[in-house]
Amino acid sequence: MEQRPPNAETGARVLVVDDDPTVAEIVTGYLDRAGYVVDRAGDGPDALARAAAHWPDLVVLDLMLPGMDGLEVCRRMRGRGPVPVIMLTARGDEDDRILGLEVGADDYVTKPFSPRELVLRVESVLRRTRPAPAASGLLRAAGLSVDPAARRATKNGVELALTVREFDLLAFFLRHPGRVFAREELMREVWGWDFGDLSTVTVHVRRLRGKVEDDPARPRIVQTVWGVGYRFDGEG
Repeated sequence: MEQRPPNAETGARVLVVDDDPTVAEIVTGYLDRAGYVVDRAGDGPDALARAAAHWPDLVVLDLMLPGMDGLEVCRRMRGRGPVPVIMLTARGDEDDRILGLEVGADDYVTKPFSPRELVLRVESVLRRTRPAPAASGLLRAAGLSVDPAARRATKNGVELALTVREFDLLAFFLRHPGRVFAREELMREVWGWDFGDLSTVTVHVRRLRGKVEDDPARPRIVQTVWGVGYRFDGEG
């Protein structure tokens, strides 16, 4: 598999996967004008083949693809290596959005959407994949170790497979142990959005617990403060 080139302010490779040629053409045009190198695929097998030939920095992936749907494409890509994914959903149905987030999408956009908004979402996700300054230092608590510069996280010395947003969320919690954050605050501080679907935060917290808790059904590290939000317990 071809290794990914380092992310740059522009020139990052984006794979657009959509079976609607009009949507794919519009999205490709906006991303191209924004300075990205864009590959296009019209179905799941084509997307996997193109990703294998030129590993993307990010994938814009339609949920409702013919044959192999976007969820399966996302699973298979993640099986080959880490890659940020923005899922396109044809409906505003919450189940669709949650399915995309549960399988590991870093963000989602509901059709019909503004191509300019999509470009901003791409920029936001890619920005968070870039290494942090080395001065950020290691973050450690509750058997967890997070290296923001290398974007690497471990639990009891075992590396964790985290998505972009899961990593950002864990790093944020480690920087603010013992403090309770409402979902609105987490969306603003971690996602950088002043508005959005708060179920995005809920799903990411649930996925993160599945990777850092000994018993996700009885979380001790990322605790729910009922009626308020979430608190990271550094002693958990």
